[in-house]
Amino acid sequence: MNNTKHKLPNNIITTSLQWVKKFLHLWSIQTLTNLPERLKNIWQQLLSSYWFIPTACVLVGILLAPILVTIDQQFDRETVKEISFAFTGDDQAARAIMTVIAGAVLGVAGTTFSITIAVLSMASSQFGPRLLRNFLTDTPNQFVLGAFIGTFSYSLLVLKSIHKYDVEFGVPQLAVTFAIIMAIVCALLLVYFVQHMVHAIQASHVIKDASDDAIENINYWYSDNCDIQYQRDLAHEDVTQFSDWPATTIYAPSSGYLQQIYTESLITLAQDYGGVLQLHTSLGHFVTDKNVMGYFYQRPTDHAGNLQKTQTANLAIMPRTPDGLFWQRFATGIHLERRPVHSNDIAYSLGQMTEIAVRALSPGINDPKTAVNCVQSLTACLSLMMRRQPPNSYHFYTPPHNVDSPEDIVDQSRVAILSVITKTPRISDFIDVSLGEIRRYATTDLMVLKALCQAMTDLNYARVNSAQRQTLLHELSLIERAGEENLSYNELVVDLKAMCHQARQFIHNDDANHQHFEYVSAFSTHIYQALQTQSS
Repeated sequence: MNNTKHKLPNNIITTSLQWVKKFLHLWSIQTLTNLPERLKNIWQQLLSSYWFIPTACVLVGILLAPILVTIDQQFDRETVKEISFAFTGDDQAARAIMTVIAGAVLGVAGTTFSITIAVLSMASSQFGPRLLRNFLTDTPNQFVLGAFIGTFSYSLLVLKSIHKYDVEFGVPQLAVTFAIIMAIVCALLLVYFVQHMVHAIQASHVIKDASDDAIENINYWYSDNCDIQYQRDLAHEDVTQFSDWPATTIYAPSSGYLQQIYTESLITLAQDYGGVLQLHTSLGHFVTDKNVMGYFYQRPTDHAGNLQKTQTANLAIMPRTPDGLFWQRFATGIHLERRPVHSNDIAYSLGQMTEIAVRALSPGINDPKTAVNCVQSLTACLSLMMRRQPPNSYHFYTPPHNVDSPEDIVDQSRVAILSVITKTPRISDFIDVSLGEIRRYATTDLMVLKALCQAMTDLNYARVNSAQRQTLLHELSLIERAGEENLSYNELVVDLKAMCHQARQFIHNDDANHQHFEYVSAFSTHIYQALQTQSS
């Protein structure tokens, strides 16, 4: 009986230590591997919330109030009176001023909040719900609201510290003076807020912000230079042979949109279990907990990656079957959200401009000029992507060298080890979900169809291979077919077909990069010839 009593606490302690060890192992290897990227995502989530900056301003006001009151206690009253703009009234005047300031800024804060809600309602109906984030994360709006409620919090705390005049302390004159200054600043901020909101709701401004967001994500994924080392690693035999290894199906840990892939964490996971992890789901796609996201290919026991000798001690780990810890670490190696949110997903950023264009083409709005502006902004983003090196799909692990290892360990050259394969959308996919989506809604609008045709010629300046040329020609044929089947008048169809014909000839021209494309209609040519005849 005594042994049983002693074994029970020991078993509990042993089990607890094992769970703590697993948690620390999971945290240290999986989470800290991508710590900078995870901290960046947390910071972006904080900035994307509407409460972060206003809350910070409230905390600043709460901290400033006792600090300035304490400084007032140490200040000489005669010195304060020498400051021309400083408050030098009695406690009743100070109390009245602080009461007016607190009530005024709180009322103005309610007004700005009401204006913001009205703008959000208008933006949701005209531009689409995806664009609400751009208004909520607008730093000037958050700072203006934060300045109002921060001044309100500061005024309340200073008002609380104003007592009957006494010889030892008196009225906190510096604190009241600062409140007056902040009231003037809030009045100026109100004027700035109204001017800023007038510009923020303009379609051109919204499109520019969405375009800047897309370009930022493109710069994150697409490189200006070709990765020579990556091209060398692609020659590794595992790139073509891994699909023949024993595979374990990887299911999504939960339902949601794939928002982030922590590549370094997955590389560490693949190396610990001796295999290659392949994901068939790209960023932004929705998965359920029954969806197959990819496969884990277990490296053969006699594979060269497990048997090589290096200066890194205990590096080569024998392949092992995925267990419970594997699935836990995989779940923390990706980030799923139940709703699509802003991330580094390029398709999401391009989708914002596409949604603006589609809504502009709806019968309720009927603003084709805005749709043309979206087409032009999308063309600029796609052109930037076509000229750059696409993100790498194959991710390799390069073992580090341990300089403290004994000299008798054989130092052999070791190539990078294939660890993770991610799915990278192609340029044709981005063109289809952006310009292609607009084409499907603009089948009866000649202005937008001609803008799409012009976009194909503009993208032709940025193409770097024949595959991109075929993509442009395919999209151009779809534009021509859409107009041919849906435009109301035969003259409009003829005009569009003539432009598509000239654009097709331009794209086929190998020297097109050094030529200027400008569509000249038959009517314009006729008028020009008539004018030339009259002048002669």
